[in-house]
Amino acid sequence: MVSILKREINSFFSSATGYLVIAVFLILNGLFLWVFKGDFNILNSGFADLSPFFQLVPWIFIFLIPAVTMKTFSEEKRQGTLELLLTKPISHLKIVLGKYFGTVALVLIALVPTLLYVFTISKLGNPPGNFDWGSTTGSYFGLLFLILAYSAIGVFCSILTENQIVAFIGAVFVCFLFYYGFEGIADIFSFNDTNYFISHMSMKAHFDSISRGVIDTRDIIYFLSISGLFITLTTYFVKEKKILFKTLAITLAAIILLTVLSTYIFKRFDLTQDKRYTLSEATKNLVKQIDKPVIIDVLLQGNFPPEFKKLQIETKQILQEFAAINSNIKFSFVNPLEDEKTREEEVNTLQQLGLAPVNVTVDEGGKISQELVFPWAITSLHNKSVKVSLLKNKLGATTEERVNNSVQQLEYVFVDAFTKLTLINKKKIAILKGNGELSDLEIADFLTTLHDYYNIAPFTLDSVASDANQTLKELNKFDLAIIAKPTSAFTDEEKLVLDQFTMNGGKSVWLIDQVAVEMDSLFNEAGRTFAIPRNLNIKDMFFKYGVRINPVLINDLYFTQIVLATGEGNNSQYNPVPWLYSPMVFSKNNHPVNNNMEALKFEFANSIDTLANNIRKTILLTSSPLSKIIGTPKEIKLDIINEAPEKETFNNGLQPLTVLLEGNFTSVYKNRVKPFKPTNYQDEGVKSKMIIIADGDLIKNQLNNGQPLELGYDKWTNNFYGNKEFLLNCVNYLLDDNGLINIRTKEISISFLDKEKVAENKNLWISLNIGLPIVLLILFGVIFNYLRRKKYTS
Repeated sequence: MVSILKREINSFFSSATGYLVIAVFLILNGLFLWVFKGDFNILNSGFADLSPFFQLVPWIFIFLIPAVTMKTFSEEKRQGTLELLLTKPISHLKIVLGKYFGTVALVLIALVPTLLYVFTISKLGNPPGNFDWGSTTGSYFGLLFLILAYSAIGVFCSILTENQIVAFIGAVFVCFLFYYGFEGIADIFSFNDTNYFISHMSMKAHFDSISRGVIDTRDIIYFLSISGLFITLTTYFVKEKKILFKTLAITLAAIILLTVLSTYIFKRFDLTQDKRYTLSEATKNLVKQIDKPVIIDVLLQGNFPPEFKKLQIETKQILQEFAAINSNIKFSFVNPLEDEKTREEEVNTLQQLGLAPVNVTVDEGGKISQELVFPWAITSLHNKSVKVSLLKNKLGATTEERVNNSVQQLEYVFVDAFTKLTLINKKKIAILKGNGELSDLEIADFLTTLHDYYNIAPFTLDSVASDANQTLKELNKFDLAIIAKPTSAFTDEEKLVLDQFTMNGGKSVWLIDQVAVEMDSLFNEAGRTFAIPRNLNIKDMFFKYGVRINPVLINDLYFTQIVLATGEGNNSQYNPVPWLYSPMVFSKNNHPVNNNMEALKFEFANSIDTLANNIRKTILLTSSPLSKIIGTPKEIKLDIINEAPEKETFNNGLQPLTVLLEGNFTSVYKNRVKPFKPTNYQDEGVKSKMIIIADGDLIKNQLNNGQPLELGYDKWTNNFYGNKEFLLNCVNYLLDDNGLINIRTKEISISFLDKEKVAENKNLWISLNIGLPIVLLILFGVIFNYLRRKKYTS
């Protein structure tokens, strides 16, 4: 067998045809990857990875490998040397394997110069070396298995005919059929189970899986089965058919059995450096429980700039992970604007559904155009649909950060959608009333959002005065309480009810203004108002729990703006001006609640002190380093917008604004006289959690003509802030028993090219990656033929 392998290699490289085939392969790769504009151009993509190469090379192999294999048996049959070869003291299977592995070795030799691409990308990474070696290694493994399958097909087609051209065309057709043909046929069946079965007969589905850097035993068995099948068929046609029929039947049965078993018993190895394709256990458990088809339409199909192309690819790959766990997950990518005749109508329809488009610049061969892209997915189960935002566009984010943030959130946003679709037994949230909290209209948008996950009901503490124990009993039926900006003091009886709710494991979100001051008063009182401390009679309770909200205000040089009107009537102008009392708060990214968050808008925020006790405290949000504390009482004037801030005084920054408390709380009434006798009073509580936010307005949505706007949207400046997402994360974290919210901490790092380095030496890198592989091929040819002549002349 080894002698036949060597014979094949010698035969290939002893003629100019062999070098020509490899040269064409290398030149085509070089032109598509480094010169031609398009989806395969690595330098234009901006990403430091070789995914364009691994998307391109299977198509080139469809022609390259048949060109290598076409004469393996055809030439032998045409010259009549096959019969002579069969008389040698070697089994027919070893003859086939010798020619087969000879072909594989030749293609691998052709592949070696492409390792230069790895070197180039590593050097051009930002910073240099910022390159996912694990993913690339896995992708090369995928190419190896693809080469094995293509070569087996090529050798089989060569045994069928004496004509090399016929063998070449037949191999191209069969390779294309197995690589893409089955996937194309599967599209006809839409979301039927037949679609899933046929698509997984396609090499492309299995190669795409491995080329991400994920080695799955199911994919390996598939490629080895295809290779084994065609090698067996080739041997069947080499030998006397009657003798081998039984062997062929056994081989087919073994392949089928092995393939079936591999769907139930398999192992995956995620070689990517950030394990981006390894789903969390919480995700797996949720996806496995889906017992009815969930249809996902992803509106990312079309001609996109590189960053959206990357988002499209990553979205497809995470959905493939879901589908691999549960075949009830069905997805497709669609272009909602494909039909130019209905384009405007489709845009309006999608916008009415709340799917906001993004305007992107598309460069097509030097022609610049503006296109609308809808980076959304719609997940559906029965008659219920949930929209999924795929783009995480944080304020001030660079292109690189936007891509990273978007890819990083993919697992969570889809799991979140699955949760909404499949949730049956919803937990209960009480919205506390009776102490001057914000009205339902002022928090309407957040309540509407919560309703997708939880049952919500108002709960008043007024009944405490008549029957405190019954009130506590009713409150304990809820899982969480939201106290949104109370303005009147809690009675001791009400405070004890809330304290015992916590002792019994009830969760809570407190949005507290410890200082009484309102923007409306500022505008209505000739541009001035007073900020005074507010007594809510809960200071001692928070102190016992381990925090203190200070009756001060935060001034911050990282501020949001307010809009002031100048002029009258038709001459009125609205100008945004800086407002130091409205901090723009950026996430610390130190917890699932605040990870990958848009900036938040606070208004007249207070600071929080944390105190030593047995409760674990996590500071979720702080003011910026350039902030300071303003004591109260304090007169607030609009005139400060005309005064330059004394920047040297903003030296008391990073003031805690939001704190998470977790643990076994101790009752504030321990060793104290109680205002009433609770039925089941507890000094020490069971494990619980609460989040305290030192700004009641964080949850408040603006109104337009008496209708609530989306929380976080500022109609005056037309800016969006992350208030709603943050508060929703708070609630989800407090009530998440399965740990799904922890998916938000998953860190994914996309590698980018150094654009300046690419621009400075672009022609050099193009010349290097096209010219050097050819030089190496010529050098190999010279050395090979020199050694060959030396061997036969000595």
